[in-house]
Amino acid sequence: MSLETFLHHLHFDIAKTQPRDWKVDWEDTPLPYKRYHGLPAIPLSLEVPLTLKGCEVPVKPKIREIGHFFWYGFGLSQFCQPVHPSGAVEHAMYRRFVPSGGALYPNELYVYLNMDEVSRGIYHYDAAHHRLVLLRKGDYDSYLARALGYRCDVSAYFGVVFVSTMFQKNGFKYHHFAYRLQGLDTGVLIGQLLEVAKRFGFESAVYFRFLDRAVNHLLGLSEWKESVYAVVPLALDPRVTRFDEENNDKSISAEELCRELTVLQHEHDIRSKRRIEYPMIIRMNEASLLESIKPFRQVKGEKNSSCEGEIILLPRVDRLSYDLAAVCRKRFSPGIHFVLDQVSQSQLAALLREATASFSYRNDLDGAQENLVSRVSLVGCLHGVEGIPDGAYHYDRAAHAFRQIRPGDHRRRLQQGMSSHTVNLSQVPLCFHVTGDRDHLKGALGYRGYRIQQMEAGMLTHRLLLAASALGMGGHPLLDFDAGSCDELYRLAPQGKTSLIQIPIGPYRLPPRLQGSLHG
Repeated sequence: MSLETFLHHLHFDIAKTQPRDWKVDWEDTPLPYKRYHGLPAIPLSLEVPLTLKGCEVPVKPKIREIGHFFWYGFGLSQFCQPVHPSGAVEHAMYRRFVPSGGALYPNELYVYLNMDEVSRGIYHYDAAHHRLVLLRKGDYDSYLARALGYRCDVSAYFGVVFVSTMFQKNGFKYHHFAYRLQGLDTGVLIGQLLEVAKRFGFESAVYFRFLDRAVNHLLGLSEWKESVYAVVPLALDPRVTRFDEENNDKSISAEELCRELTVLQHEHDIRSKRRIEYPMIIRMNEASLLESIKPFRQVKGEKNSSCEGEIILLPRVDRLSYDLAAVCRKRFSPGIHFVLDQVSQSQLAALLREATASFSYRNDLDGAQENLVSRVSLVGCLHGVEGIPDGAYHYDRAAHAFRQIRPGDHRRRLQQGMSSHTVNLSQVPLCFHVTGDRDHLKGALGYRGYRIQQMEAGMLTHRLLLAASALGMGGHPLLDFDAGSCDELYRLAPQGKTSLIQIPIGPYRLPPRLQGSLHG
């Protein structure tokens, strides 16, 4: 199968991404976290703050705050055991503050620390024990600066976070379709890290492009099992979170850098014993790797195509002010537990204003321009919203307005586009779709553009979920939808756009379940 065909199947013919005889081996389910054995570790404080309304910028970062950052970013936050409508208690699971497809959490976090309290070096965040495990001790400022294309003064940062994906952690269930989920899950996690960083007074940025093999080699990752998708440096001084292009013409390759370091061979596991091949995921990962510094150029955003339909201006509202910790604890994916109720224009305006305003972030695609023109946007179907006729709309962020695409109630059509019916869309007043370029940025970024697009879609999805939770509503991200039908509904194909993810949002009723928070 060609890579082009594979990408087409991922969006428009999902069944063809799995073997016909594919069966999930639930007895060999991997752990949702990676475990290293026999390595020195730094225990992190379990006395995490219970509120995150914004902290004063620390004079010097402490390992205590770093631990809190990781716990709110990707720590185990809740033990949950749902109760089936029949009364049967379902399989228990550990949850985190971020959603994940199937609650499988395919990501792992690593960090390069440059702090006085601990040894400088590369660490893995051990979510199971809330600690940092030392993988490689030493000063890697120069190595990382070169791996990032000379665009980052690594010595000015107290930490550099690496967000990786382990193919087996959700591939055991979804096989090759996991590749799409992995990009979205990574984006959701990046969105959470950026929001948590703000609350601790940390300055952050996102690097999507780097010398992959050099970074994976530094962390000791086997690329047919796991690969870094994004790099997020952390600083206290906002002036250092910029993208220096002055030295961008220097010659360096991943192969040269890898020769500078010995290979790490640390023992680790995720409990799963069965080895499953994912040839298309591995081929996509290999096609996305950057071998040299030459491709590191800024990528210009493109303005979203305007619609010709009626325009409905939304009320001007202020940004939401909320306690991130409380909103994260309250966030819930309702599934079949949505309850239809009217949404006011002010609620809808606040939801969209907060989601799109908080989505702005520093990254190496926009350079000095902080995501002024987004590569992903929002469309949606509204039902029963106060003062707005039912219909399919495009959200114009600049005008803070809806532009009507098709009038009418489209909930039945959207429901028919789902195969598993895990959500009753007749009970949902808002159903949004994140859209992006149909060619998945391949023209500018090659096959790496696909996973970057999925990550940005995940980041915007996460902002919608946080805003919904702050407003007392729930959101349930879905990939079980007919992208072709949605593209036709929103008239996206002529614009060169496609639907990337579906997010029903609305009021809900909590179902019976056994759960408990995990914190000190």
